[in-house]
Amino acid sequence: MPLEDWNQTLTAGPLLAIAGGAILLLLVLIIKLRLHAFLALILVSLLTAFAAGVPPESVVEVLTSGFGTTLGSVALLVGLGAMLGRMVETSGGAKVMADTLVARFGEERAPLALGIASLIFGFPIFFDAGLVVMLPIVFAVARRLGGSVLTYGLPTAGAFSVMHIFVPPHPGPVAASELLGADTGLVILLGLVVAVPTWYVSSYLYGTWAGKNWVLPVPEILGKPDDEDYPDNPPGIGTVVAILLLPLVLIFVNTGLDTLRGAGVVDGEATWFALARAIGSTPVALLIATLVAAWVLGHRRGREKTVIEKLLDSALGPVCSVILITGAGGMFGAVLRASGIGDALADVLGDLGLPVIVAGFLIATILRIAQGSATVALITAAGLIQPAVAAGSYNGLETAAVVVAVAAGSVMASHVNDSGFWLVGRFFGMDVATTLKTWTVMETVIGLMGFAIASLVFVLA
Repeated sequence: MPLEDWNQTLTAGPLLAIAGGAILLLLVLIIKLRLHAFLALILVSLLTAFAAGVPPESVVEVLTSGFGTTLGSVALLVGLGAMLGRMVETSGGAKVMADTLVARFGEERAPLALGIASLIFGFPIFFDAGLVVMLPIVFAVARRLGGSVLTYGLPTAGAFSVMHIFVPPHPGPVAASELLGADTGLVILLGLVVAVPTWYVSSYLYGTWAGKNWVLPVPEILGKPDDEDYPDNPPGIGTVVAILLLPLVLIFVNTGLDTLRGAGVVDGEATWFALARAIGSTPVALLIATLVAAWVLGHRRGREKTVIEKLLDSALGPVCSVILITGAGGMFGAVLRASGIGDALADVLGDLGLPVIVAGFLIATILRIAQGSATVALITAAGLIQPAVAAGSYNGLETAAVVVAVAAGSVMASHVNDSGFWLVGRFFGMDVATTLKTWTVMETVIGLMGFAIASLVFVLA
């Protein structure tokens, strides 16, 4: 039977038991039996699909579709970002940037400086792309100052996370705003009001605390700093910043053009518009930045073509594991979505008669835990509560608060079915248990604090 013709007959109880059993089995395989995460994710995805009653002839299709969809969004970004990071690192640019940050902000405020820079970069750029671009700077600062890489990495990753989930023009809050009829400008303002203090508590304060409790060395995933001798003429800080800003500017222009198209200011059918948006898409923007970095940080600084080729090639090997495991995490999430687990739980929760802002948060949380994707959880939950919001005659600020509250639910409890869980864990050299204790806790605090602030605004509006 084709998947589109199949209807789930299991109720929420059995589906919840299957989801819980699948996650428990995955943790046992990885943590206790030390099975490689890539193999464990494929195996558990397969078993979950059969247990949930997905038609056998459609199981492989669901697995490969989820794997391929995730790779389509992650592989290019991680691969190109790793190449860009390798050029910045081996040219001495990351060291220059780290030295400048430390000199201007001081050693004690280095994590704060990295986080603030990431908040700014995170306005136009997606979570995974922004994190990959910032990694060489984070690693360089950590090598210089010592201590755990989490002290510097969690404030950075948390900054990209709060911006991605709370603030338009990122796709989740934009789509939720449209579904619930919220004013995008108000959502941006309220999203920033929520994102900044939430980041400070959940990512900066918690990240520095976590760094003291889990002392992890700087991973070698982007290469050792002494793999290649630094050139005698490292780039200036202006050159490094310009190269790092290049993809962000291109992506920001892309976002701005899309906003102008939505407002009717520019013709969305024009050829120049389509070309400009293509150039500003995240993969193309990173490709352009990588090519510019290879020229400016490589060729113009006297490096031979063969050396540049070797450097770029050496960036790909270490991140292949990250890419494949992230794709397998997307596969697991796709199986949970196809099985109807998230939909069944959302339907049950939607019938409880809770206040709309609480219901939206809880539905998004359940969907997030059940299937992994924050964007899917946010958009789906917004669609489920749309009739209640439309019938509630809420003012603009109240509606914006509902959007932010649903967004807060969609970031809760990142775990093994979330591709971002594997991305962060592997980049920072954490095992699954440590990732659960650090990243999962941080994301949950982000969600709880974001919901608390949004609820307060809703009550006072």
